[in-house]
Amino acid sequence: MQWKSFVFILATAGPALAKAHGQHKHRHGVRHQHEERSVQGAVEEIGGFFDLEPITVTETVWECCTTSTFSFTPTTEPTTSTELPTETPEPEPTTTSTPVVEEPEPTSTPTPEPTPEPVPEPEPETSTSTAAPTSTVKPPSSSTAPDHSAWTNFPSSGEFTYEGFGGRTEQKITDNKFIYQGNVGVPWGSNIIEVSAEEAANYKYVVQFHGSKTEKWTVVVWNKIGPDFKMTGWYGNAAVSFSLEPEEIRYVAFDENSQGSWGAAPGDSLPVDEYGGYSCTWGEFDLGSEVNGGWSGWDVSAIQAEASGSHIQGMSMCSHEGDNCSIITTGAAKVIDAYMEKDKWVDGIGGKVVPGPVRIVTHLDYNE
Repeated sequence: MQWKSFVFILATAGPALAKAHGQHKHRHGVRHQHEERSVQGAVEEIGGFFDLEPITVTETVWECCTTSTFSFTPTTEPTTSTELPTETPEPEPTTTSTPVVEEPEPTSTPTPEPTPEPVPEPEPETSTSTAAPTSTVKPPSSSTAPDHSAWTNFPSSGEFTYEGFGGRTEQKITDNKFIYQGNVGVPWGSNIIEVSAEEAANYKYVVQFHGSKTEKWTVVVWNKIGPDFKMTGWYGNAAVSFSLEPEEIRYVAFDENSQGSWGAAPGDSLPVDEYGGYSCTWGEFDLGSEVNGGWSGWDVSAIQAEASGSHIQGMSMCSHEGDNCSIITTGAAKVIDAYMEKDKWVDGIGGKVVPGPVRIVTHLDYNE
């Protein structure tokens, strides 16, 4: 059984391509695929395990996720007001007395009685106590923080869920055994989904991503085979992408027979080379490989970053039990069972496990 880095340039690429690109070769495939972005008959390799026997798989469409919404219309009680009628009594006629020798009587005018004003209801007294209010509600951090303790468990029934995935594409084995097309999802990319920490244990193949300790990073996950069904998956395509805040943890689940990679870099996007290919450190995966009897494998690769002259980000990939590790530290100061450009023709690098569920822990911006 052989295991290689999934995508690399062909040693037998046509002379026109070699001349156009200065004889530059690298394991991650043709870095620039002019017009059709492919080389007819070229020997490109992406998968890791190889088998010559053709296998036919019936496509199954998975349905999922019925969403429902509800609306809430607040009810407002009508406000009523009552006007108090104002009554103005007519004044009585004024009586004037005739002056005499004595001092005249003063003129008197009856004064109408005032209309009584309505007495307002007394307002409730406001407490001026400074004592802290009593609350039985727990702080949000204790009720909303994700539980990362159970994601490595498996369903007690032994039945894993496929909820959220799309349909499956049939695997394709050609005369060139190195060019293998597995499941890329229907529609493309629906074989890869992000799941919560609580949901992760229900899926068969899961990767846990740990963010950098110091800054936000962006992660992009893609299939080896692009939407055009050529080896163009890493040319700006994304099945799943998300940002990781410092030390944040997130989860991605994969369907059966999925092959591809992810890249990660600080900021809001991944670096690309002059042809649009992701030129950062990659994490490569082949999960539940049908052509290899259900085996799974993974590795960290800096081939694309090194070939394009880009900075090599640190990354580690290990099984959840802490073994089967593939590691490159920042700047490739240390490389353990991982791919550099000089290793592009070497077999057997990276982790590999027998058929069954897989749990991979990935640390970004990794340094020892």
